[in-house]
Amino acid sequence: MAEHSLPLIAQTAQFEVTPPQWLAAVMADFEAFLRDHASCEKKASGMALAVASHYPDQPKLLAAMVDLAVEELNHYREVIRLLLARNITPAADTKDPYIHQLNQQVRRGTDFFLLDRLLLGAVVERRGAERFALVAQALTEPPLRKFYEAIAASEERHWMLFYNLALDHCPVDQVAPRFAQLSEIESQVMLQLPPRPALH
Repeated sequence: MAEHSLPLIAQTAQFEVTPPQWLAAVMADFEAFLRDHASCEKKASGMALAVASHYPDQPKLLAAMVDLAVEELNHYREVIRLLLARNITPAADTKDPYIHQLNQQVRRGTDFFLLDRLLLGAVVERRGAERFALVAQALTEPPLRKFYEAIAASEERHWMLFYNLALDHCPVDQVAPRFAQLSEIESQVMLQLPPRPALH
């Protein structure tokens, strides 16, 4: 997979910062946040496997998604270990209103589906990188802070991976405009949802 420069994208695509009320909600009920974090990692692994299953004829995409699925599943295991070490029972998965609204932006048809799926992955992972970094900065327990710093760095790599995959597998002239459009929609969705102790 080719590596592409991303600075211009980061500068031109809209990205509204998370309001401070979100972090306040997370820190007020960190147990709930940990439960949701575990669920998010499990769902992210499943999403990567779904893309891999949908495109078995694309070797580079397939390999990247399989690797990503394994990494996300490892994160799920680590968060489950955190929960169990704190005597917190993991929660059942629930529908994520943020993801639900963003998934409605995926256009059907072979000309658009892969582009939108990959770029939504980039948009969601970029938000995750920002929010996990905010959590890391707010934590006072050194091992937990280090864990979330590592998770934030991982999410940063993931959104760049998704964007690069879009450049490699979709019409290049469509990638930046669609990324900008989806980034604007994501910011609107994020700002409209009430803050809660969850990643999204």
